[in-house]
This record gives sequence, C-alpha cells and structure tokens, in this order.
Amino acid sequence: MKQNTAYIYVVTIVATLGGLLFGYDTAVISGAEKSIQAFLIESQGLSSFLHGITVSSALIGCIIGGAISGFVSSYGRKRALIIAGILFLLSALGSANPEFLFFKKGEATMGLLWMFNFYRIIGGIGVGLASAVCPMYIGEIAPAKIRGRLVSLNQFAIIFGMLVVYFVNWGIADGQTIEWINEIGWRRMFLSEAIPASVFVVLLFFVPESPRYLALKQEDDKALSILSKFNGLEKANKILSDIKLTVDVNKAKLFSYGKAVIIIGVLLSVFQQFVGINVALYYAPRIFESMGAAKDASMLQTIIMGLVNVVFTVVAIMTVDKWGRKPLLIVGSIGMAIGMIAISTLAFMDIIGITTLVFIIVYTASFMMSWGPICWVLISEIFPNKIRSQAVAIAVAAQWAANFFISSTYPPMMEISNGGTYLFYGVMSIISAIFVWKFVPETKGKTLEEMESIWKKK
Repeated sequence: MKQNTAYIYVVTIVATLGGLLFGYDTAVISGAEKSIQAFLIESQGLSSFLHGITVSSALIGCIIGGAISGFVSSYGRKRALIIAGILFLLSALGSANPEFLFFKKGEATMGLLWMFNFYRIIGGIGVGLASAVCPMYIGEIAPAKIRGRLVSLNQFAIIFGMLVVYFVNWGIADGQTIEWINEIGWRRMFLSEAIPASVFVVLLFFVPESPRYLALKQEDDKALSILSKFNGLEKANKILSDIKLTVDVNKAKLFSYGKAVIIIGVLLSVFQQFVGINVALYYAPRIFESMGAAKDASMLQTIIMGLVNVVFTVVAIMTVDKWGRKPLLIVGSIGMAIGMIAISTLAFMDIIGITTLVFIIVYTASFMMSWGPICWVLISEIFPNKIRSQAVAIAVAAQWAANFFISSTYPPMMEISNGGTYLFYGVMSIISAIFVWKFVPETKGKTLEEMESIWKKK
C-alpha cells in the first residue's frame, strides 16, 4: 500500500467545509448589517456602539466555541465538527426568523434584538469550534510534506465561503428596493447558510476519526488502519510508533513544555486580528460606500476584493511548504503595513477614490498570502501532541476575543478619527513582523511529533 493522496484530499475537502461555513457565517452579516441597523437599531433609537456589538455578536459565540473546543474535541475531532455543523444550521434558521415562537414578525423590540444576537452567538460557537478543530483535524491526518498546503486549504475554504456569500448577498439584493431588503432580503441572506450546513453534517459521517486522537485514546488498531489508508502500511507503522513516543496515557499539563509555546501561539492569534483584517471583511460594503460608491457598486467592489482574496490565498497554498511559514508571515506583514499606512494617509488628507481601493486590495492581498492561512497552519502544528487540544483551544479563544475587540471598537474609533483608526492597524502590522522574526520557529517539513523536540530544546 502506498500513500493515497486522492483519499487524503477528499477527506480534507470534507473537513474544509467547516472552514467554508466559518467564512460564510462571519461574512453573511456584511450584506445584512445596514438592514439590521435600520430594523433593530435605528427604529428603536439605539446607539452606534450597540450596532457594533450586534454586528459582531457572533464573535462572542466564537470566543465560547474556541474556549470549549479543547474539551469538545477531547471526545473526538469528528464529533466536534458534527456539533459545529448542527450549530451552523440552527443559527441560519434562527437568524433568518428570530421572531420564531416568541415575537410578532416584523416588530422591532429589545427582546427581538437579543434573540437575534442569541442565534448569531449560536452560529459563533459553531465557528469557534470549526476554527479550532478543522485545522487540527487536517493537521493530524496530513503527511508532513504537504501539511502546510492541506491546512492552508481550510483558509481557502474560509475565503471561498466569504466570496460565495458576497455573491449570494449581491444576488438577493440586486434589483430590489431598500425597503424590500430591510424587510425580507436580509432574512434570506441568513437562511441561505442552511444549505452548506446541512451538506457538511451529512458528509462528516463518511470521514474517519483523526488517527492521532485514536492513538491518544489507546485505540492503536483503529489508528493504524486509518494511517494505512493515508500513508500505506509500512509508513503507517513508523508514524504510529512516533506518535506513541509522544503520547502518554496520562495527559501532560498545559505548561509541560514551558510558557513560551503557549504565549507564542496566543500572540500569533492576537496579531492576526489586531492588524484589522476583519474590519475590512465585516464592513467592506460600508467602507466602499463611504468612498462614494452606491449600494450595488459597493457590493460589487466587495466581490472584487473577495476574488483577490481567493487568488492570494492560492499563492499561500502553493508556497507555504516551499518557502516556509516565517518568510511568508514577514512579507505579508510588510505588505499590510504599506497598505494600511497609505489608507491612513489618504484618510487624513480627505482623499477618497480609486487609490483607496487599490491600497485596500494591497492590504487584503498581503494578509491572504500570509497571516490568513499561515496563522492557522502554525496553530494546528506548533503545539506538541500531548497538549495540542488544550493549547489550540486557548489560542483560538484568544483570537476570537481579539477579533471581537477589534470589530466592536471599529465604529466608535471611526467616529473619532478615520486616519487614526487605519494607522493603528498599520502599526500593528509592523509589530507583527518583528514578533515573527524574533520569536516564531520555522516548522516547515517537520512532523507533528518533532514539535516536541523543538520546545524541549527551547
């Protein structure tokens, strides 16, 4: 038996549907947020701060989902992904019809606002689980030589999910009146997520459990069987032997390998958000409208940005196992700094137009070829086997907490200073490059079992 590359890719693609739903769920709000503002915020005379909280409420669920991902995945990576898929489905149905059972349809109240946020939080828990477990699962089934590429496919799926929902939102809104979108259109945007969520749940029943999880649970025969399907029998025996050397019956304590590995994992997550990428993703149509584009044009420009994101994520997929993780992160940080500082300068000078769009694309392209996929690759592989599920949970929870902070503070920060807001993200991009250069180890080509020796040496 030889390495079954086709089977590896099929299983990876099923797992990356969790990433697609991650992107779909987080970006669906971009087309609906102005309708939500009109229906639930402005109609009740509520503040812009509450609007910011509502737009980013799913991130509260993401923090919860990330934080509990270690516990949930300890009962199986596959089970955790099935739970995430069910949560995506419930969120899609509930966000589209938050009045269900308890409220009068179309009548905005504070209770309805909280119910809408509740359903968004449910979806956020699904996103938090998927964001931690999808890369972990793919990393645990992937051969070392192509692990970076396969985990990066999850980021491609996230961006593709965002692009799909941009098209869906645009298709729903195209040719319709603002009144129709504010009454019906936004509901259809949320409801559309139910289709990919249902497909994800069904397909998960046909993929295997993570062999490293099975080895951790002393189910060596099952682990060997799955490893054989992926790698061939001879190589599978060697891999299982290496796994057993790094897996104890007694679970290692979180800081068994020192605090550095946990701190570096957390800071990778925080910097991925503090550079401001999700502001560009969540508020994309509004940003383009502020540049003078009409609503339809702003949606179209958002789609153009989504296509750029897909192209540059492919660049990362093709280069991550050749160039390594560190060079891509540093180059990406420099590109993001150039983009954001230029946008800041233009904002301070009150220059709005095509130049701003160009630098937004420079910024997002730089992120998508570096911090977008590579951060997830590192989080999935940097932690030793014994502490991986615990450490990934902490890193992912930190990431979503940082995401929530950045997204919810964007509207009030913009009220204070447009240029100052973008300058902050530019400075964070510069600091992120220095952090990677000084502290992050290169993991290209190393097996997950070799991560233990990296941190033991340190």
